[in-house]
Amino acid sequence: MTPDDYDAVHACWMACTGMGLNTIDDSREGITRYLTRNPNTCFVSEHDRTITGAILAGHDGRRGYIYHTAVNPAHRHQGIGTALVNAALHALANEGIIKVALVVFSRNDAGNAFWERLGFTARGDLTYRNKALCSITRIDT
Repeated sequence: MTPDDYDAVHACWMACTGMGLNTIDDSREGITRYLTRNPNTCFVSEHDRTITGAILAGHDGRRGYIYHTAVNPAHRHQGIGTALVNAALHALANEGIIKVALVVFSRNDAGNAFWERLGFTARGDLTYRNKALCSITRIDT
C-alpha cells in the first residue's frame, strides 16, 4: 500500500460495515504517516486495477498490530482477506515480530468470525482503554 492508494482504500473502508474510523488517524495525512512508519507491512489487493481490499499492519519493535482490514463486500469469500492477513503476518515476522494484536468491535459478528477462523483468539483477561489527546470525530461504518 502506498499513499497514492488512499482514495480507493478509504472508499473500500466506507463500503464495509462494522469499521470504526476517525477524521485524524484515518485522514490522508494520518494514513501517509502510518505508511511512512510501516512501509513493508501494509497491503492492498487489486482486481482489474481496482482496489478490492486493504490491511494496515505495523509494529512498535515488540508487538505487531493490525488495523482496518477490509474487503469490499462485492469481492468477499474469495480468499482476499486471508491473503492480506497472511501477507501482513509474513511481513511482520520478517521484521522480527512474534505476536500480533488487533481490535474488533464486539458487534461486528462477521469480522469476529473471520479473525476467529484465522486463529486469532479473544482475550477475556483484558480491558481495552484509550484516551484521545485531541478532539476527533468518530466515523462508524
